[in-house]
Amino acid sequence: MSADGTILVTGGSRGIGAATATLLADQGHRVVIVDIAPEPLAGTSAILWPAPFDVASESAVVTGVAEIEQAHGPITGLVNAAGVFGKMHRIERVRMEQWDREVNIDLRGTFLVARSVGVAMAQRRHGAIVNVASVAGMTSGPIHAYTAAKAGVIQITQTLAAEWGRAGVRVNAVSPGFTRTAMLEAGIASGALNKDLLARPTAMNRLVEPIEVAQAIAWLLSPASSGVTGINLPVDAGYIAGTTWAAYGGLPDAPIS
Repeated sequence: MSADGTILVTGGSRGIGAATATLLADQGHRVVIVDIAPEPLAGTSAILWPAPFDVASESAVVTGVAEIEQAHGPITGLVNAAGVFGKMHRIERVRMEQWDREVNIDLRGTFLVARSVGVAMAQRRHGAIVNVASVAGMTSGPIHAYTAAKAGVIQITQTLAAEWGRAGVRVNAVSPGFTRTAMLEAGIASGALNKDLLARPTAMNRLVEPIEVAQAIAWLLSPASSGVTGINLPVDAGYIAGTTWAAYGGLPDAPIS
């Protein structure tokens, strides 16, 4: 990712995408955000692409990326943060139209944008891509389409890293744990999610903040990670490390000072 290029952030009007776009803009990068429901970010220089951007539509992605590059120059960094989170259901209640929507946005959309941007990066022999996956794609849970889609995001990250590595393009993923976005807070407020149950399995006994995921993404885009490609970096407050400790009596409390 060159300092004079453009960083494109999908799903940039809210959640992890918004936190990432704000951080990158504050670091001095030219950042363009796209979203299916575009809204500007207050207090940041990130540029809002005003047209709705449907990551699941091949024609919309190809046209949109070409128009963004024409308006703002070559895209040297990409953050694939657009995504939707499905409802928790027993498998017999999963509706296939809902399954298709989640897979189309979370997996198909990630691939379409990465391909549309990454091919041009490879031709220029320079670029960095970060896909937002999830610890849900590394574990199991009653969010069947979402877990499958995010596992697919982790896999295509490795494949694209191998595909474009010799062309100078790095492709990595981050896997957030339960992150304090507006969507998660709404689930807690409605009673659908329990904050204590979300935090308790983590080694750090807390939720992840959006800025913490954004900082990991910024590092993976930066020259500081120039030797890193094809990885999936969990940013989960120790969820994966701590979740199995329940079988051994639970995680230890902090020592009393």
